[in-house]
Amino acid sequence: MPIDVQRVHNSAEFPARVDVVVIGAGIVGASTAYELARKGISVALLEKGIVAGEQSGRNWGWVRQQNRALHELPLAMYSLRRWGELGEEIGADLGFRRTGSLYATKDPNEYARWEKWSADARGLGFTNRMLSQAEVRERMKGSTNAWIGGIWTDTDGRAEPGMAAPAIAEGAKAKGAYLHQSCAVRGLDIANGQIKGVWTERGLIQADAVVLAGGAWSSRFLRRHGIDLPVANIEGTAVRTTPIPEVADAGCITGAGYALRRRLDGGYTIAVPGHGVVNLAPQGIRYAAKFREMMKAKIAKKIEYRLNGQFFNGPDAWGRWDFDKISPFEKTRVMDPAPQKQLVEEAIRAFVADFPSVQGVGVASAWAGLIDTSPDLVPVVSNSDAIRGLTIATGFSGHGFALGPGAGRLASEMVTNETPFIEIDAYRFNRFSDGSAVKRPEMM
Repeated sequence: MPIDVQRVHNSAEFPARVDVVVIGAGIVGASTAYELARKGISVALLEKGIVAGEQSGRNWGWVRQQNRALHELPLAMYSLRRWGELGEEIGADLGFRRTGSLYATKDPNEYARWEKWSADARGLGFTNRMLSQAEVRERMKGSTNAWIGGIWTDTDGRAEPGMAAPAIAEGAKAKGAYLHQSCAVRGLDIANGQIKGVWTERGLIQADAVVLAGGAWSSRFLRRHGIDLPVANIEGTAVRTTPIPEVADAGCITGAGYALRRRLDGGYTIAVPGHGVVNLAPQGIRYAAKFREMMKAKIAKKIEYRLNGQFFNGPDAWGRWDFDKISPFEKTRVMDPAPQKQLVEEAIRAFVADFPSVQGVGVASAWAGLIDTSPDLVPVVSNSDAIRGLTIATGFSGHGFALGPGAGRLASEMVTNETPFIEIDAYRFNRFSDGSAVKRPEMM
């Protein structure tokens, strides 16, 4: 596995009963378990593979509010605050550093869109700065691009994907949560439409409530219970460079054909925004019509489609399974797709073209991961109408790492039927099935 994830030990005891089971130990699942445990609620956090083994350990590591869809902005603002609190609260380093995010552009139309977004965001209490050409050049002194301006948020940050979710999972354990990895949940135990527990590969755990935070696997899990969740799992590629001096006065930058994040190891994580692969499979074909507005918005700049073994065995495949037999989640403990070689090369090429001083920078590693993407690029954090006691927290569309701490609080409030701390209409599950028009995504 080309990513470096801090390992977390399983709990010594396997519970027979808890108040809440959380399925999936990525950043959202770990944060949900932590928020529940700190309230004194008995919770089991179950993971088919390892904590942060999939997208929560493979994302870019951006922790931003800037250029979020306005629906997401209150959640992003709260999450940034929690990112600043959690390290001290848990007593562990999440790799979080508040080093700002910068978007630079050569396109007047893009600059105008950012100006409008900034004005709208101020109405929600968010502050940032539009940068002039000279101000962008000052922050990116080594850049050769002819930028006309940019947008800057000094309160944004970055964190280390391999450190964050494991630290939060350890924090949940310290508050009394059970954690078990290599323990797939095969399905829900339901009686008269009410959650009674979960069937795992180690047997039944009784519980009155479940939070599903299974990322790319959530839709297939739900379909086994007759619930349709339209998502597209997009395979993205990222690159870790060898250590080099800092190239700009910003922790995270989106420039001409690249996005980068400074790492604690002295290198950069780099990717090509808007590029990826969709592996053709029955689920993706079934939900394709839901993604028309996203494609019209041209948020995704270049998506390739391919046919491979995931058609039969991946998170988008078809088929049923019995809860007393091996499930698809045990057959694939950790999705570890091969990175796209051309995207690795393109990311480095764009980086070097803008910053010639890094000519010869090495590729320390490259990887890919599945991004569970909703039709409107807004996540689902919602109680299920079909099954009482089930809360769904998935479809984060590449935003889950940054939003994880806030999403964890929101999911914990919903599963315990507390009043949510933010407006939740944009996150409701049934917006894709109640006749509402799918909204065209605002921002990536």
